[in-house]
Amino acid sequence: MNWDDLRIIAAVRDEGTYAGASARLRIDETTVGRRLSRIERALGLRLFEAADGVRRPTRQCEAVLAHVEAMAAHAAEIGRVGESLAGPVGRLRIASTNTVAEEVLSPRASDFLRANPGLTLQFLTSSENVKFSRWEADLAIRLRKPDKGDFAISRLGDIRIYYFEPIATEGEPMLCAYPDELGAIPEMQFLRAKKARARCVTDNVRVIRNLIRTHRAAGVLPEHVCADLLADRRLRATLLPKRRDAWLLVQNHLKRDAATRVTIDWVRACFQEMSRE
Repeated sequence: MNWDDLRIIAAVRDEGTYAGASARLRIDETTVGRRLSRIERALGLRLFEAADGVRRPTRQCEAVLAHVEAMAAHAAEIGRVGESLAGPVGRLRIASTNTVAEEVLSPRASDFLRANPGLTLQFLTSSENVKFSRWEADLAIRLRKPDKGDFAISRLGDIRIYYFEPIATEGEPMLCAYPDELGAIPEMQFLRAKKARARCVTDNVRVIRNLIRTHRAAGVLPEHVCADLLADRRLRATLLPKRRDAWLLVQNHLKRDAATRVTIDWVRACFQEMSRE
């Protein structure tokens, strides 16, 4: 059933004529008649009878109208949902790496969502970049500056990176590195300068972190995943001079949207808070 068609039933009942329903709904009188006929064919019922120039609902029509009125009440409640919620209302899809979502955003999401009951966040986590041209996400956080595209780009800040190695181990520690396609990142530039053969290659920083925890491996990690390693006295942590830049991408059509603006401010605050820790 088409809701626009069902509204016509109520309008004809209230106004008593096709002309009256036409004026009320601002559609042609012929359209009123055509749509009512369509509903009657679909239901196999006669909805109105003409008596003294007035369209009177049949008994079957009254049963249908009870449902139409309930639907109208629900439609009105839907329209008032935004009024009952404080602040902006919306659903935002945020794309990022797993570790940014897990270590930077999600620990701070509870307070943000509690303060903004009208907002819903959907985290899209992957090591692959979403395609903004296909509207796969509303916002994205990337740790490499993206090529120019049809989206707004702004810098969130920089991320400290550390080289970890065991203080005492038998022989050389196993070196963990990132894949060749990430050769331009500061982590790989540092590791290449060491001229050592990588024994483990992965783009998953948690795999590297777990290997470093064994005190037999060495590798480079961003600050948001290594708080426990920095406190481990069996590891030597070296802060690298170069840092990773974090970038925020926003769909152009959302830049002035209230829900998006609030979410952007929160993402920025997450990175600022992380840099102070």
